[in-house]
Amino acid sequence: MLIKKVPGIPSSEITPKHAYLRRREFIAASAAVVAAAGFGSLAGDTEAQGGGLAKLPNVRKSRFSTTETPNSYGDISSYNNFYEFGTGKEDPKPNSRNFRPRPWTLAIDGEVAKPASYDLDDFLEPLALEERIYRLRCVEAWSMVIPWVGVPLADVIKRAAPTGKARFVEFTTLHDPARMPYQRTNVLDWPYVEGLRLDEAMHPLAILAVGLYGEVLPNQNGAPVRLVVPWKYGFKSIKSIVRMRFVEQQPVNTWQRMQANEYGFYANVNPTVDHPRWSQAREQRLPGFFKNHPTQMFNGYGDQVASLYTGMDLRKNY
Repeated sequence: MLIKKVPGIPSSEITPKHAYLRRREFIAASAAVVAAAGFGSLAGDTEAQGGGLAKLPNVRKSRFSTTETPNSYGDISSYNNFYEFGTGKEDPKPNSRNFRPRPWTLAIDGEVAKPASYDLDDFLEPLALEERIYRLRCVEAWSMVIPWVGVPLADVIKRAAPTGKARFVEFTTLHDPARMPYQRTNVLDWPYVEGLRLDEAMHPLAILAVGLYGEVLPNQNGAPVRLVVPWKYGFKSIKSIVRMRFVEQQPVNTWQRMQANEYGFYANVNPTVDHPRWSQAREQRLPGFFKNHPTQMFNGYGDQVASLYTGMDLRKNY
């Protein structure tokens, strides 16, 4: 996997006011249309053209992207892990059809100088949207290449101004069983919680994704905002985020709490550490049928992120 390396994005590249105001109007108008339609107009597999959702204006190509060819929109939007809408890979798409991702509030609190609850669009509008083509590697040993649209997580964190006590960021998914039907079951301990070390969260590859293939996120892919951390297994990329809490102690993520012998806090892609029930040495690159591709350390992003874990035992800190 080839990832282009660049220095930090200068402030001069942040979205100008006239552009983000136009984007805000675009998103607000289209969200109402999407909610009213209930996604009923989506065709089966619309391939690389998108799903007929609202286009996100002023999206620039990112220099961080892989050179690999993305999976089709149909692949990405029809094969999902999102237990709030079902435990089968095909469940989230039909079961999230009537989910309404607007209006949406994002709370940022804990060890920060600027705690607040924000309308998501108000909070994101000054930030530049980028298309980041990343490989997503699932702990179940399958992978896809996905053209996300998002903003650097570091830019969001800087606006919150963490205090000197902040060492981790805890993320929480919406908890609303009326809107997320599988939260009425005990399949997981709700709400879904994930976490990153602060230096991981500040890494240039970590993003908050708000779109896919140039459009707003489909419900089944984590609308309206989700985490994407491409060097970690997919369960780390929490969906439908409503809270970011900055804390001093390492948070306990949902799968670690449910099955600590199988899912640790770090979740770094590591082909030498098998899941207790299967090997991680090879992966199935969808839409292929066989696990015939060698898994890359850190999902192929080792040149960019390995330094975050210098001196750590990555078999113990799995």
